[in-house]
Amino acid sequence: MLLTITTTHSPATALGYLLHKHPERFQSFKLTFGKASVFYPEASVERCTAALLLDVDPVGLVRKQRGEGYQLEQYVNDRPYVASSFLSVAIAQIFGSALAGRCKDQPELAQTPIPLTAKLSVLPCKSGEAFLRRLFEPLGYTVTTEVQALDEQFPNWGNSPYFTVELQGTVRLQDLLSHLYVLIPVLDDEKHYWVGDDEVDKLLRHGQGWLATHPEQQQIAKRYLKRQGRLVRTALSQLVEEDNPADETEEKHELEEAAVEKPISLNQQRLEAVLAALKASGAKRILDLGCGEGRLLKELLQDKTFEEIVGVDVSYRALEIAQERLHLEWLTEQQRQRIKLIQGSLTYRDQRLSGYDAATVVEVIEHLDQPRLAGFERSLFEFARPTTVLITTPNVEYNVKFENLPAGKFRHKDHRFEWTRAEFQAWANRVAERCGYRVEFLPVGLEDADLGAPTQMGVFTLA
Repeated sequence: MLLTITTTHSPATALGYLLHKHPERFQSFKLTFGKASVFYPEASVERCTAALLLDVDPVGLVRKQRGEGYQLEQYVNDRPYVASSFLSVAIAQIFGSALAGRCKDQPELAQTPIPLTAKLSVLPCKSGEAFLRRLFEPLGYTVTTEVQALDEQFPNWGNSPYFTVELQGTVRLQDLLSHLYVLIPVLDDEKHYWVGDDEVDKLLRHGQGWLATHPEQQQIAKRYLKRQGRLVRTALSQLVEEDNPADETEEKHELEEAAVEKPISLNQQRLEAVLAALKASGAKRILDLGCGEGRLLKELLQDKTFEEIVGVDVSYRALEIAQERLHLEWLTEQQRQRIKLIQGSLTYRDQRLSGYDAATVVEVIEHLDQPRLAGFERSLFEFARPTTVLITTPNVEYNVKFENLPAGKFRHKDHRFEWTRAEFQAWANRVAERCGYRVEFLPVGLEDADLGAPTQMGVFTLA
């Protein structure tokens, strides 16, 4: 199977920098299912084309499938000749830096839309040309297709499901590769490997910025995840949350809320209070749920008390900012082993979050409406069940002390609620009793005799 990518951006040979593959070299790569080659049929200042040729070894694949009886279709099929999940894997392994949007030599170009044309020699689509167009045209591509005849000598075989497809658009190379990575197996509808929870992460990561608003979002999720209902529901629910403007404006949100609380430097006081409570609990392995841009993660990483740190957020943009804030690429190998960032919803059960000493939830719950708050309670206290849970949330009674906050307004427009001390304690006690925890309450920030502290913290401990 053959994929070519062509650009007329000047100089066109910069495509070699973006793909991290030199135009004057022929390169081969051994894969678990065959061999891939990268070469440039043309490379000039005006026009440059990179080709990825994938040679799948079907006999070798069958030999690896031990314990299965002989079936002719294992040897006689279209896998070596059509674009499929094999090609997606090759794109990820061979063009991994470009797929991630990284280019050491020309970082600005990696983030710049340039004229690109991708051509797939044989792309299977049993659902027909109309479906193929419904996948790519909403992404801004001009789509040209040519049906590949099955056999001219046998016209009664019916319509061919194979197309030669050309996609033209002015896009970032990262976006083009992401679209191909996700949509090729969606069109083929026959992934060659086991699909588990990690495939949800891949779909959301490579669908960042476009899948949440794609008109065929549900079909894409179903086919990509091989119609596994639980995984599809998880992906779609997280896409809904990702499309929430609150996730897209994480930086703006924190700036607005910080502006309200700036006179008392409340954010730093919150972080210090959480760190002190974590140390008092003796926790070594920490989850930071709704980690946002990584402010608490940075504090945790600087303290060697904490041996394993995991930041979780539904927003990929927030995680990207956290990664930059933490300078992960400059950490020693030992430091990198201590911290991990993962994308995930806080309102659905996630096995990756089980078994930790403590979980922190700093200024998060007030962003959840009632149904999602109930889902959060179950996913954290019933399923993940860390030994200690630290939750902070605004004390609405204290809002009258903020001079730049209009009466009756919350500290941020995305807050679904802000509780009084009595309301927070009633909720926390109810959750603790139902889930087998005990809870105590601590003030964060300077306390007022009548209004309490600006932030309230609940410290839950397994009974």
